[in-house]
This record gives sequence, C-alpha cells and structure tokens, in this order.
Amino acid sequence: MAASRWIRRHLVVIAGLVTLAYMILPNVVVMVFSFNKPTGRFNYSWNHFSLDAWKSPCGAAGLCGSLGLSLQIAVYATIAATILGTMIAFALVRYRFHGRGPVNSLIFLPMAMPEVVMAASLLTLFLNLGAQLGFWTILIAHIMFCLSFVVVAVKARVLSMDPRLEEAARDLYAGPVQTFVRVTLPIAAPGIVAGALLSFALSFDDFIITNFNAGSTVTFPMFVWGSAQRGTPVQINVVGTAMFLIAVLIVVVGQAVSSRRGKSAATS
Repeated sequence: MAASRWIRRHLVVIAGLVTLAYMILPNVVVMVFSFNKPTGRFNYSWNHFSLDAWKSPCGAAGLCGSLGLSLQIAVYATIAATILGTMIAFALVRYRFHGRGPVNSLIFLPMAMPEVVMAASLLTLFLNLGAQLGFWTILIAHIMFCLSFVVVAVKARVLSMDPRLEEAARDLYAGPVQTFVRVTLPIAAPGIVAGALLSFALSFDDFIITNFNAGSTVTFPMFVWGSAQRGTPVQINVVGTAMFLIAVLIVVVGQAVSSRRGKSAATS
C-alpha cells in the first residue's frame, strides 16, 4: 500500500524520467559506438574500444566537407530567417494592415504541411525559374521553412511584453531607436534566441527538403543517408556525439545564465 501511494505521488516525475531516458537512449548508443572499432563496413555491432575515430574525425572521405557545408547553410539560414522572422513577428503583433489575418494563418502552413509536399513545391518553383540546384536553392528552401518557426517563437514573446515599459522609456525622453535597443530588444531576446536555435537545428538536420533541392550538392544528412547504403563509418557517430554534447552545453549554460539573472533580480 505504501509503495502504491509513493508511485501515485511521484507518477509525473517517473513518467518524465522514463520519457527523458527514451529520448536520450539513441544519443547514448551513438556516443558508445563512436568508440567502436568495426571489423567490416557497418558499425552496427560492438567489437572493442578504440579512439581511432576520435583521433581522425575526417577519416571518412567527404564527411568533413559535407559537415562544413551543412554548418554554413545552417548559419546563413538562421541569420536570414531570424532577421526576417523577427520583423514579421513585430509587424503582426504591433501593426494593423490589410491581409494581417490571412498572413497570420499562412505562417503556420510550412509547420503543418508535410515536408515532402513543401520540398516538391520548391523544386517545381526552382525548375520553372530555371535555377541551378545546389547551395543557393538549398539555402533559400531552408530560410523559407525555418521562417515560420522563428515567427511563432518571437511572436509569442512579443505578445507577452508589457507595453508600459516602452511607454515609460519614452516618458523618460528615450527616442524610438534607444527604446527599441534598451527596452524592446532585451525583452524580446529570449524569443529571438529560441527561434534562432530552433532554426539552426532544423536547417542542419533537414534531409527531405534538402534532398529534393540539392542537385549534386551533398550536405551532412545526405552523406549519412548515402553512407548507410554503403557502410556507416564510425566518424559519423563521432560528429553526432560532438553535436549532442555541444547542444547539451548550450542548454546548460543558458539555464545557468537564466538562473543567475533570476537570483540577481530577486535580491535587487
């Protein structure tokens, strides 16, 4: 009876931990197999511990080239989508204009639409325009589907902003630019950063839209997919582990900074 009461009392925590373990387990497997030394083409069974892949992360031909290309596209797409998405979010929240309602609805279409539909539509557009498939078509496609996620993230933050703070800044003789830089932008920053991080992750990880619009260009997800047909090199697990650890580090640092700011605000 005591055990059942304890389980009921902590059911939410237990469910959360089980879900977290389920989500992290694939990353743990990738991390473990990054130290494996395969005997054949495929890195699917454990043989023995080795640091060879970590010593030579670019040992697989074409891996680092495709990784660098994916990072480059993700950075450019994130910058463009964040700037455009932030401006769209402010326009939708702060201004009234003809077509505002339909624009609000259309923003969600790329998020709700299956990726294969959007990929085929973009491919049709590029072919009709006579564009050569490659780096620029991938970049344009990534900006287009990342834009909606940035708009939603920033819009939610802007909607929660207290307009009296900006009014107080103007009452203290701050100009429009100074009010935006000193008041509006810092308050909206968490939403902008969240949208940018989400945009980067979506762009770097995308395969379907990229595969349709890449031509002969090979990004990292396409390299992984192609390697799975021929034999998966251990270096793929090394890159996956490094990306996972970097993402965890960013989250931990962000939480630490947020917690420190909360404590300083509470004591001041």
